[in-house]
Amino acid sequence: MCYTGSCYCRAIKYTFNIESSEARTSLCHCHNCKKFFGTNYGLTTKIPALSFKIIEGEPKVHEADNGSGSLLHREFCGVCGGGILEYGEQAKEHFRYVMYGTIDKPEGLDPKGEFFCKYREKWMPEIEGIFHKQELKE
Repeated sequence: MCYTGSCYCRAIKYTFNIESSEARTSLCHCHNCKKFFGTNYGLTTKIPALSFKIIEGEPKVHEADNGSGSLLHREFCGVCGGGILEYGEQAKEHFRYVMYGTIDKPEGLDPKGEFFCKYREKWMPEIEGIFHKQELKE
């Protein structure tokens, strides 16, 4: 299935192809995602890197240590500042984690899991029917 998306101001537009069963949408409650997304969790859809194509605009890239000594790349719009995607150094050649809210019609890309649940806000309920990990790797 073909998905399209953009940043807030639509200066950056993209497309990707994936079957919904192959995509992995997940919530992340780590401190870095909370800061970048500006809310209590990050929500991304993991897709193969080669399926993602920028069709308009040129995103800027911010690179920083993700807190564990590994480099995290985040691409965003230089006009509106809206995030587009992210990927770790180890996943750089293989995957992209697309910001879920930038996908125009994300039907079929429901969350399959939550990471860093030990940092989930106490007032936020656990989502039923998906996996829950206290850390990234358990």
